[in-house]
Amino acid sequence: MSMGLKHSIACSVLAFLGTVTLVNPSTRAAVGGGASPATADGYDDHQHMMDQLGIRALRPGESGQNQERFTEEKANPYHDTMPDVLTMKDGTRLTRPEQWAARRAEIVEDFEREVYGRIPPNVPKVAWEVTATTDGNSAGIPTVTKTLVGHVDNSACPEITVNIAASFTVPAGATEPVPMMLEFGFGGGFGGGRGGRGGPSWMQQVIAHGWGYGFINPGSIQADRGGMSLRQGIIGLTNKGKPRQPDQWGALRAWGWGVSRLIDFFEANPDARVDAKKVGIEGVSRFGKAALVAAAFDERIAVAFVASSGEGGAKLHRHIFGEALENLTGKGEYHWMAGNFLKYGASDPCMTAADLPVDSHELIALCAPRPCFISYGVPPGDPPWVDARGSFMAGVLAGPVYELLGRKGFGTPGNYLTDPMPPVGTLIGGELAWRQHEGGHTSGPNWPAFFEWIGRYIKAPPLPAAITPVPAAVRSVERTDQNSRTAHTQLLEKVRKGRIAVYFEGDSITRRWGALDYPQLLANWKQNFFGWNAANFAWGGDGTRNILWRLENGELDNVHPKVIVLMAGTNDVGGSSSRGDDDPRIAEVTAGIEAILDICRKKAPQATIILMGITPRNDRSANPTAVMPVIARINKNIARFADGNKIRYLNINDKLADQDGRLYDGMTVDGLHLSLRGYQVWADALKPILTELLGPPADEDHAPPPTGDPSAALKRP
Repeated sequence: MSMGLKHSIACSVLAFLGTVTLVNPSTRAAVGGGASPATADGYDDHQHMMDQLGIRALRPGESGQNQERFTEEKANPYHDTMPDVLTMKDGTRLTRPEQWAARRAEIVEDFEREVYGRIPPNVPKVAWEVTATTDGNSAGIPTVTKTLVGHVDNSACPEITVNIAASFTVPAGATEPVPMMLEFGFGGGFGGGRGGRGGPSWMQQVIAHGWGYGFINPGSIQADRGGMSLRQGIIGLTNKGKPRQPDQWGALRAWGWGVSRLIDFFEANPDARVDAKKVGIEGVSRFGKAALVAAAFDERIAVAFVASSGEGGAKLHRHIFGEALENLTGKGEYHWMAGNFLKYGASDPCMTAADLPVDSHELIALCAPRPCFISYGVPPGDPPWVDARGSFMAGVLAGPVYELLGRKGFGTPGNYLTDPMPPVGTLIGGELAWRQHEGGHTSGPNWPAFFEWIGRYIKAPPLPAAITPVPAAVRSVERTDQNSRTAHTQLLEKVRKGRIAVYFEGDSITRRWGALDYPQLLANWKQNFFGWNAANFAWGGDGTRNILWRLENGELDNVHPKVIVLMAGTNDVGGSSSRGDDDPRIAEVTAGIEAILDICRKKAPQATIILMGITPRNDRSANPTAVMPVIARINKNIARFADGNKIRYLNINDKLADQDGRLYDGMTVDGLHLSLRGYQVWADALKPILTELLGPPADEDHAPPPTGDPSAALKRP
């Protein structure tokens, strides 16, 4: 079909479907990011690109709330324009593997020119520096972590500096180079999460399978924003601060470029103990898009784990369901793509997804014959917006390329319009695989299946035989001062009195709320929780290892609560400033809280755990927010422990402090411990959850009476 006929059909279809709605602001914030406003001097980068392309008007994007458009009956108006991945532009049909290289080059050219952009030939070189080497431990397996900075040569434009932040971890004592899974993240990752409810983290699974894991910070390569940010970062540096041309790269391609430069490091440094021929990339959501783009263009990437990538990733542009092409051409997300991509969201002159010379099945096909694992969750956590079916359809269409090259695709009949999706939890395919897990917008529940699958194609050397003891962060430690021992005895006596439905655990921030030595706070406690049989078992000054010891030594034995409220970690963080993305407190506190969760589930398997984020602290420092980057990173990590069922994550920090972590007036008494107002904020957040889990409070309360500080003198947090 000619391009002119495609254009006519597509614009007619648009007229038939009617006017699309503007994106709901709440949906945009959750899924697509904010807008890119004009600068103070009036420069509008998005408009500048439209002017270069002669675009007079763009169609607004779809709304996540417009469920009428989320129907399969209306989703395929452009199916007659779907490009055939095995047909050359001159009409030649591919029948032999050796023909693929020429067809691949055609597809790459179209994607570079029209969709993701070209990497300019003058992109500067990167000089990598190892800034730290740290011994560690992953669930008993010794590890070595190297922190890297990639200094990008800015001699041609000194006013723009780009330093790529990355790190990688391998099993210590590895005698052979190991495979490596990289994730777009800030040292703690974005969406890898845990391997199912309460299972090990994805990093622990990686190490347990004899692989290494690493992180690359996408924001250190190119900011996830449009506007003037496109005149900074690696894109801006390459253009010497000038605006992009329409066929130049967007952020997705730039992030993938950063991954390629990290592979360069592994190739040049065999002492890193990473097998540069076995490096994979994983990402979720926008970083799922970036993972697929990286693997499609760099054939050195050994495997792609593409999670919930949606529009701009594995989802077919021509499958009009959920997020649409137009959502990526507006100001909120255009920076991900080449400028030329804006043309296909234009209403004047009219172009649509039907006019694209390529579609996302061909992006997946560029990964062939290398393994590619396409991952999604289920609604409502992974919303219809991300269009899991549209990605499944793209995988069906990409399968023939894998088969041409002697590999295996999904193994379905091969009609993308009618092939049924497999049941949730079912892994299908060969080198090209699909699995939809029961979780939400995360890759976490699919990591075990990923390793079951990738083990067929990529082998790791055996782990070193020597295993170290349990990491220090998850070893329990007794408080041996007499006051703490007396308090422990009192709490054991409280346990024996029983009839506890809600069990509060933590340090002094929790303890003060229900303690005899803080009568005003105790009155607030009773006012909010009377009738729910709530008892407070927190103890001031405890770190995560101390809490772990108390739980191991009787304070949760035979309690059988229905709800556990846990807030822990502030004493492990302390009041000192952040030491950067690899601050050891981040991993240590995360591991400590994970260990507390594990013993709570073991001793109270029926309880629902409400895991609180660590609250802000503005104490002990001239800079009141010096420690907040560490707290924020820990909170992001522990939020992934929530499964939406037996573990709920609750963070009240936005009610206590501003976005920089500066506490609002009256929320604390000392920059750390909550005031009456602060505790009421906490209570207001807890009570709806307690009502959901327990029903309304009763007229009577049978919890054991409160205890206090035995000496009434210990004032540590």
